Amino acid sequence: MSKQFGPDYVRAIAPYEAGKPIAEVAREFGLDQASIVKLASNENPFGVPDSATQAMLAAAAELGRYPDANGFELKAALAKRYQVSPDWITLGNGSNDILEIAAHAFVQLGQSVVYAQYSFAVYALATQGVGACAIVVPAKDYGHDLPAMAAAIRADTRLVFIANPNNPTGTFISGVDIEAFLELVPPSVVVVLDEAYNEYLAPEQQYESSAWVRRYPNLLISRTFSKAYGLAGLRVGFGIAQPVLTELMNRMRQPFNVNSMAQAAAIAALNDSEFLEKSARNNAAGYRQFTQAFEALGLQYVPSHGNFVLVKVGNDDGAGARVNLALLKQGVIVRPVGNYGLPQWLRISIGLPQENTVLIAALKKALA
Repeated sequence: MSKQFGPDYVRAIAPYEAGKPIAEVAREFGLDQASIVKLASNENPFGVPDSATQAMLAAAAELGRYPDANGFELKAALAKRYQVSPDWITLGNGSNDILEIAAHAFVQLGQSVVYAQYSFAVYALATQGVGACAIVVPAKDYGHDLPAMAAAIRADTRLVFIANPNNPTGTFISGVDIEAFLELVPPSVVVVLDEAYNEYLAPEQQYESSAWVRRYPNLLISRTFSKAYGLAGLRVGFGIAQPVLTELMNRMRQPFNVNSMAQAAAIAALNDSEFLEKSARNNAAGYRQFTQAFEALGLQYVPSHGNFVLVKVGNDDGAGARVNLALLKQGVIVRPVGNYGLPQWLRISIGLPQENTVLIAALKKALA
């Protein structure tokens, strides 16, 4: 019998499944790449903003040298935007990196981590990766039940993950409810508030969570440039917390975890308000386009506050996989969410108007 390597809790991890790349679908189904519509990974359909492209071209001249390990200029730009000191910021290789760093920095083997049912898959992966015990709190209306999550915290709990808006369901928690939750959490428990989709919130829903960091030393805000800012391929994320947390996170952070071009692009994108506004307008229009079509088709969906919609495409547990395959054959990539315990549902990213139109037509055919 061959020897098994690694601890049991690592062998038990199911690797993260990303959305299918366009090239893979083209090969698998014999399709022209140019005809394929990808609405699977919550990417910005406008791609990289021109401002970021120009910044990357300028940074390319220095690619023979290591990036700034401390990200001085990017941290300075973020500090100015969020009105915090640069030493309150931790840079990450995407916000996934921030979530993983938090688990390694704050949780020991055998301690517990609290997160909600139907919340981002990386919370489970980060928990398993450090050999911690997951406390998965049942969802309420496909979103977070914050009072139940507060009640689930044990003496050995060291971390709580909250996604707002939540992926993959798109649900939203008001700022008032989050503040009430923070008041209930013991100071020994770190709360990670994951705001990957914050920029898509309607103006009346916006709140400034970075202000809470001043009041709650156990709060870590996680943000990303992969969604509204259009830099998914560059992998840039960041965390905001008091130094009592960031000092520990920077001990775990890999050196040079954000490359030179990514740092330059992020600075440019952060200050490109015109691109953000264009992206938000397109997202709001696409959401209306999708939900009107789903209602016309008699499909249940979860009201979303991100750049995607979770829609139920059948009543049997094979529905999601079946309709997903039918869409792939038509050159449309969406995200099945059976791994979240939602086998009857698909998560569909909001694209450009013409991409949304292709999806709606393909979905009608797939359902028929």
